[in-house]
Amino acid sequence: MKRGLALGLFALILSACTVTLRPGDVSLRIEFGLELADVITRFEPTRGPGAVYRVGEPVQFVITLRQAGYVTLVAVDEDGRAEEFERNLFLPAGTHTLPPPGARYRYEVSFPTGVQRVRAIYTSTPAPASVRFRGVFQSDGLNRHTALFIEKSAARLRDVRETFFHIVP
Repeated sequence: MKRGLALGLFALILSACTVTLRPGDVSLRIEFGLELADVITRFEPTRGPGAVYRVGEPVQFVITLRQAGYVTLVAVDEDGRAEEFERNLFLPAGTHTLPPPGARYRYEVSFPTGVQRVRAIYTSTPAPASVRFRGVFQSDGLNRHTALFIEKSAARLRDVRETFFHIVP
């Protein structure tokens, strides 16, 4: 029963997505009824998509942008609980490791265990403080909230990519 529910939820999530596969790329490209630019060309954990991390370990991401802009990162667990952990980070065009080298903080893996999705949202202008990612999003709620986030930024260029990794105790 639980497996059937998980498969149904996964199918629902993918119904709002366009899966784009390129050689060496296993990320999801998400569409929201908004025109997205192809700005994020790579987004994945440094160990690769689907890698395994233990609770308490640091995790880093590699992101490649075709143009300079603002990046917000949102973690989403299996229960739909979402929380942004990087907001309006300005990055020039090129390939970057996040958190940036020399940062006084790190991204640390925490409970719950299971699949952890991470959504990277690129906007050419910073998003306003009025729209935040925090809470549980059911069904297509995360995609609707992402579309609202993008609309409120009034960005001329915007893009969204998603990757994942596994958290174990």
